[in-house]
Amino acid sequence: MTILKKLTAGAAIAVTSSMLLASTAFADTMKPGEGVDVQPLKSSIAEETFQTDIVMKALEELGYNVKDIQEIEYATGIVAIANGDGTFMADYWDPLHADFYKNAGGADKIYREGVYSPGALQGYLIDKKTAEKYNITNIEQLKDPKIAKIFDVNGDGKADLAGCNPGWGCEKVIEHHLDAYGLRDTVTHNQGSYSAIIADTITRYKQGEPILYYTWTPYWVSGVLVPGKDTVWLQVPFSSLPGENKDADTALPDGSNYGFQVNNQRIIANKKWADENPAAAKLFAIMQISSNDISAENTLMRNGEKSAEDIGRHADAWIKANQSKFDGWLKEARAAAK
Repeated sequence: MTILKKLTAGAAIAVTSSMLLASTAFADTMKPGEGVDVQPLKSSIAEETFQTDIVMKALEELGYNVKDIQEIEYATGIVAIANGDGTFMADYWDPLHADFYKNAGGADKIYREGVYSPGALQGYLIDKKTAEKYNITNIEQLKDPKIAKIFDVNGDGKADLAGCNPGWGCEKVIEHHLDAYGLRDTVTHNQGSYSAIIADTITRYKQGEPILYYTWTPYWVSGVLVPGKDTVWLQVPFSSLPGENKDADTALPDGSNYGFQVNNQRIIANKKWADENPAAAKLFAIMQISSNDISAENTLMRNGEKSAEDIGRHADAWIKANQSKFDGWLKEARAAAK
């Protein structure tokens, strides 16, 4: 090979390599969402901002114009997603919100693929001291007016249950349970602002008073009132749910039955928008965060780091700690847009 041919071959290799590097760099910085607006929705639960923020930051990396979160309770939020008044919600509970999903138009209107955060539990708990003193293990025992009166806060003789906000979905299950387990005459389901109700419940626990409350995981409450240490889960006498889930078995693999199905938190989006934005649709389907990570962040909020800036910083820290995973999501999303 002559010197000229060698130089020509070398130049060709250099050009090819340069083109490959440029192509790779472009693939890593593609903005398939450029010029497309995104309207995130979430419930009034402040602790759901963290996982919503992570989705928003991923969408921004893909070039989407992500607007500020709008707060709306689940039932109306899911309808808004179906109608295109919102783009996505990162905290859809499946199967708890099955009725909301069906009523909003189901798969014809709503994109719902993948599991964002698996293994969420819900149920009823009482303080461990009272449970052991009176041998209370099952919610059905509160049919006994004498047992129910132990948890009476306002002096009406009925147990006061710190319950679930209207519009969350869990309130329908609790109301159903009051009838199914014969508790309507002995238990009052207290609703309103859950954060205020549970704060009062924690205060009463610290004062040594009996407590009865509903909660879920992942959430900070179980980091303050620790099941097995401070409190105990109450069993239910049998599985019984309303609506679409009426035939479901709520028993756990170990035989425990807390009355609620184990839920997965999923990202839902407007179906038409998702079809038009395959990069975002792919992202929604593959993102996943552990319940432990959500609980850890929720505890930071409980300890005072609860401003929008704090939560944004928590999301950035999570992304940095999981950078390769986060970048992998973006790579798959960009590939889906080609």
